[in-house]
Amino acid sequence: MGVDEHTIEVAGSPVFYRRSATPGAEVLYLHSVPTSSDDWVAPLELTGGVAVDLPGFGRSGKGGQLDYSMDAYVDFLERFLRMLELDRVAIVGHGWGAAFGLALALRRPERVSRLVLVDAVPLLDGFSWPRPAQWWRRPVLGELLMGSVNRWLLARMLRAGSASPAAWPDARVQGVWEQFDQGTQRAILRLHRSVDVAALAAAGGAALEQVRVPALVVWGEADPWLPARFADAYGARLPDATVHRVVGAGHWPWLDQPHLTERLAAFATAGGT
Repeated sequence: MGVDEHTIEVAGSPVFYRRSATPGAEVLYLHSVPTSSDDWVAPLELTGGVAVDLPGFGRSGKGGQLDYSMDAYVDFLERFLRMLELDRVAIVGHGWGAAFGLALALRRPERVSRLVLVDAVPLLDGFSWPRPAQWWRRPVLGELLMGSVNRWLLARMLRAGSASPAAWPDARVQGVWEQFDQGTQRAILRLHRSVDVAALAAAGGAALEQVRVPALVVWGEADPWLPARFADAYGARLPDATVHRVVGAGHWPWLDQPHLTERLAAFATAGGT
């Protein structure tokens, strides 16, 4: 399948997204920080559907007036789906994108047909912020640290999150670096400051038992920021979940082990596990 690129306006701000050029399944791909829909080109070509640059990231708008809270991102997803006339989608989300997709399934269950959660930010008890997020949540310090990031430091962070050196070749790092401007830095800081771990747990927790759609929880065993034990915790809460912990993979398991792309695509489109 080919992939076309589009920009529309949502709530007064430009939103960039990729859409399969040929009919396919209604799948919505949601990235995490600090990346963009670039993460999802390979699976999008397999399944069809849409991969969006969330507000504050990639080629979407990054205005200082935007609300970068978790609730605001879920509001955005509702508007975005309406504008694209997508009534019900399978969501494939990573990190924060997975948390936003899960929150949408809780708020609007009729809009979500199935979930693929990849190293998802935990909407669960027992989570504590990883070290980078602890710094980002602190006023002044967060801004100073963000402002000091150069291409070398960004590459080091991305590669530290992966188990395979091949996951982040120079060209992929360069793509993230070119979009890692002040707007994206601001979005990352505001997102992490908008919610604490207690609020994350309250957003999910026991309510996850009401998410009745099929879910595939994929987690890299070597994720240095989001421990793989949360894969099992999600599996215990979600009534129709399959858990796949991936040995030899980190925070971006489908980049560490590209064969996983086909498994994600199969589940999103046909219910395969």
